[in-house]
Amino acid sequence: MSLNEQLFKIKRGSVEIISEEELISKLKSGKQLRVKLGVDPTAADIHLGHTVVIEKLKTFQDLGHIIVFIIGDFTAKIGDPSGRSETRPVLGEKEILDNAKTYQEQVFKILDKEKTEVRFNSHWLYSLGLDGLLELTKHSTVAQMLARADFNQRYKNGGDITILEFLYPLLTGYDSVSVNSDIELGGTDQKFNLLMAREIQKDYGQTPQVVITMPLLEGTDGVQKMSKSYNNYIGITEPSSEIFGKIMSISDELMYKYYELLTHENLDEVKNGHPKEMKQKLAKIIVTKFYSADIAEKAEEEFNKIFAAKKLPSHIEEVAIPKGNIKLSELLINTGLSSSKKESERLIKQGGVKINEKKITADKLLELQGEILVQVGKRKFKKIKIG
Repeated sequence: MSLNEQLFKIKRGSVEIISEEELISKLKSGKQLRVKLGVDPTAADIHLGHTVVIEKLKTFQDLGHIIVFIIGDFTAKIGDPSGRSETRPVLGEKEILDNAKTYQEQVFKILDKEKTEVRFNSHWLYSLGLDGLLELTKHSTVAQMLARADFNQRYKNGGDITILEFLYPLLTGYDSVSVNSDIELGGTDQKFNLLMAREIQKDYGQTPQVVITMPLLEGTDGVQKMSKSYNNYIGITEPSSEIFGKIMSISDELMYKYYELLTHENLDEVKNGHPKEMKQKLAKIIVTKFYSADIAEKAEEEFNKIFAAKKLPSHIEEVAIPKGNIKLSELLINTGLSSSKKESERLIKQGGVKINEKKITADKLLELQGEILVQVGKRKFKKIKIG
């Protein structure tokens, strides 16, 4: 593959390359480059927003380079301060290791496990010792740290910034030294950390890594970045029908961005295609990636059955509830159709709840008897058996 073809693939969807001249020089060298991504396992599951950077790793892997996937089991105990207005809560070691296990299982749905180095940064950060840590702290100043936008804003607002948080970019920078990283990828919110790593590599006598930042993917609302906190995420372990339906709910404009960042499809063909057909194709690509082509076909059939033919799903989960009276908001929580009373009340008020296919707009007391069908939104159904 020519240099221009490689650059085209690498630059697709990227926000910034620091620097492109250095990247070209490294590519021209003809050696296998060590391409690093560090993640702190602070949650159990990955959503599509997380996979934007992983897809770019896959591009480098397909070009023949070595992927170094660093699990920040040590740095997770500090918590990445990037974009935070307050100090992160500290996670326990068991939770970190449990999350690390699921991260690896999910990441290798995209990356080739046999061509990926998985490293835990506790292996070198524990052995760094007090002398090594003190040496590391010489490579930055308080002024540099406070120039960082999120720290600066927090400081101006009178918020606390712990010394531990100052150490975070130094430690992740030392990760790059430890694995001799040629290139590091990250979201735009990671730019400070990635640039700090360049400086630390220079100080430790290494050629600085090239930094490539990727955009933060908007969630299904098309406004906020994809996050469980905003309830706009598409989890890669969600049921295939849920993934398919959520992708079909995004705007046409956002669909193009998903194609650019999550697939390798020809973008001109996407632009020239019919939006609905392109969206269904995108949904099938994503479901195929995390499940299989057969399951993607079934998810499409199920979607068309519910939305086009306006029929009920082929399979509806049954939930047993004791006979008696219960408020609708509580019923939604008890059956897993809602995560909180506040969310239940919002769904009911917005007309997003149906009982036996009839819309209910008040949080009224229900008399449970017989069997009832509860629907939330267009995709969530539960069959309630009263016992």
